[in-house]
Amino acid sequence: MKIVKATALYEEWVKSFITIVVADLEAKHQMMADDEFAFLRATFYRWAQLFPELCPDLQNAPVVNSIGDLHVEQYSTWRDSEARLILGIADFDEAYQLPYTFDLVRLATSACKAIEVGDLGITKTKACQAILQGYIASIACGGKPIVLEEDNPELRAMAIARLAVPSHFWRKLDSQCRSVKTLTERAQMAVESILPKPTPKYQCFQRRAGVGSLGRQRFVITANHNGARIAREAKALLPSACSWAYGEKKPSSHLQEILDASVRSPDPYLKTKGKWVIRRLSPSCSKMELSALPKVRDEAALLWAMGFEAANVHLGTAGVAAKIKKDFAKRSADWLRRAVDVMSDAVRQDYKDWRRSRNLTGA
Repeated sequence: MKIVKATALYEEWVKSFITIVVADLEAKHQMMADDEFAFLRATFYRWAQLFPELCPDLQNAPVVNSIGDLHVEQYSTWRDSEARLILGIADFDEAYQLPYTFDLVRLATSACKAIEVGDLGITKTKACQAILQGYIASIACGGKPIVLEEDNPELRAMAIARLAVPSHFWRKLDSQCRSVKTLTERAQMAVESILPKPTPKYQCFQRRAGVGSLGRQRFVITANHNGARIAREAKALLPSACSWAYGEKKPSSHLQEILDASVRSPDPYLKTKGKWVIRRLSPSCSKMELSALPKVRDEAALLWAMGFEAANVHLGTAGVAAKIKKDFAKRSADWLRRAVDVMSDAVRQDYKDWRRSRNLTGA
């Protein structure tokens, strides 16, 4: 099956669960033609299809609670219940039970695609090594939240640099939103549940953001509260694309269960409510986009932390650490880099096919 047919079939499946924002879906289709990094982020459903076929030797690895759609721009900061700044994965839309190798190969492949488009300056080999070393370290110690306080000075410096001018965050959020009179009733109930009480007067917006989730309804409300702006978001909840790729008969989201089981100091505002994923948005509670990080940075330390955090999620599977260690011992030293090369080639071919389907040159 080619990428165009796979995309059409997947999108028909999605329509059976949620209301599609057609303009946002077309924007996603356009972004898929921009470069291979954007294409990878937009097409998790295709990755779920191809990984078992192209990496069969990795399918027998221990099955764990997985992020699924893991990539280098899937990491965020947030404030925990003690107001500490935390670094971790905050998007579990595609969470599923998968071999631990699945997330690692996708994360490392995304790093290599980011290198190709100039978003990272590290070499591909060092990127894969850093991710794997961080992952192994987390498995070895039983996991640990990445708290950007006394420890992790390099990561803290990267994260805090984004917070120097809060108005930049609000300006970008405003640019992504268009005003709507009201939200759907269920979305409104969901998002109001994480507002301060008494509920402040707020404005309603529809937001276009992300890449892979474009096409889903995403609502934002903003208000002035105690002297400054606040924002909350509700995004349509959908079963993982793995349910589609693997022909699951009665698919359901695994987001909340995998989020709750992870080793983390959680964001108290990130949760599911009915058929919506709700969260707080603020300068401190937002994605760590590579373009927003300092130009001078320790990319090996950043990728190490990404691997470490992936293991924090996997360790939510009871008793899996010993199984992963045993599986690691059987694999060659370069297994991750070899798998990345295979999947990177597949992404490149699909990207070229997608561009041809849209009559774009340079395919």
